[in-house]
Amino acid sequence: MRVLAAMSGGVDSAVAAARAVADGHDVTGVHLALSSNPQTFRSGARGCCTLEDSRDARRAADVIGIPFYVWDMAERFREDVVDDFVAEYAAGRTPNPCLRCNEKIKFAAVLDRAVALGFDAVVTGHHARLADGVLRRSVDLGKDQSYVLAVLNAAQLSRAVFPLGDSTKDEVRAEAARRDLAVADKPDSHDICFIADGDTQGFLNQRLGSKTGDIVDAASGEVLGSHSGAHQFTIGQRHGLGIGRPAADGKPRYVLSITPVDNTVKVGPREALDVHVVHADRPVWLDGVEREGPFECQVQLRAHGEVHDATVTSDGDTITARLHSPAKGVAAGQALVVYQPDPEGDIVLASATIARTEALAPADV
Repeated sequence: MRVLAAMSGGVDSAVAAARAVADGHDVTGVHLALSSNPQTFRSGARGCCTLEDSRDARRAADVIGIPFYVWDMAERFREDVVDDFVAEYAAGRTPNPCLRCNEKIKFAAVLDRAVALGFDAVVTGHHARLADGVLRRSVDLGKDQSYVLAVLNAAQLSRAVFPLGDSTKDEVRAEAARRDLAVADKPDSHDICFIADGDTQGFLNQRLGSKTGDIVDAASGEVLGSHSGAHQFTIGQRHGLGIGRPAADGKPRYVLSITPVDNTVKVGPREALDVHVVHADRPVWLDGVEREGPFECQVQLRAHGEVHDATVTSDGDTITARLHSPAKGVAAGQALVVYQPDPEGDIVLASATIARTEALAPADV
């Protein structure tokens, strides 16, 4: 099989490419240039897409012995990922750009170009298992990335290869060292790749500017303080609220809701973050088969977040999950991912974008 290996310059994608070669595939490496002005000197685990990353990917391809190219995807990435990220925050939602990148770039723009050039599939270093069109969690649950892959449809999964799903991250690094890949000890990137300094608030301030609004107690309606932009907050946030005095009960306050229309941020106690029902739009059933339900499953509401037992129903346009135990700080814009527990590893059934949540009265729980 002729495959294109997406090589970010990190250890995972390098080992994935090497394994594809070892499996007998005809492999070509490609590094995606996602910034129109790539910076140099990547700092620790912050960011990616630097000049060093491109060079690391090229060196890995040389060691593996495969052709290597750089594809300029900067304009498409800006439109589909960066601009979407800013627009979501402006609308009071909290997006996951990695999820959007998989959906719009790696398994849309890149896959489309790869197929047009005669490749059969795209290989990536994601930690997830895929066999016969069934996507499962990685054996390394601490590194599992099935959540950010759950936006892929059956056609995209049929042309995807994830060679690392049966290995732990320690095993991947050890293999990279055995293969003399210089990236064996390179730190993972833990931040939003296009915000290399990790200052998300500063990044958004530059693009959305300042707009003064009120911070309001959700229960009493009392104005507790002011802010310079609702985009600076996310649901469940505790620190940096700018409230000038402690609450009457002496307990911390958390962001409960963000209303861009009137630029208001409502805060309240931690228990007010409890969510019992999650409604999510734009569902994607990975095998193309909708389950109307109700059926019992597990759901994950943020990347590397807690897994909740739930009863799920679907009406075609919306997936609704009634959680068996409350979740806290569920933000609109994140993904609701539905898993079917399985002895061989949890199966990803569907994903949808969280639109709104409900907190039920005690009698209704």
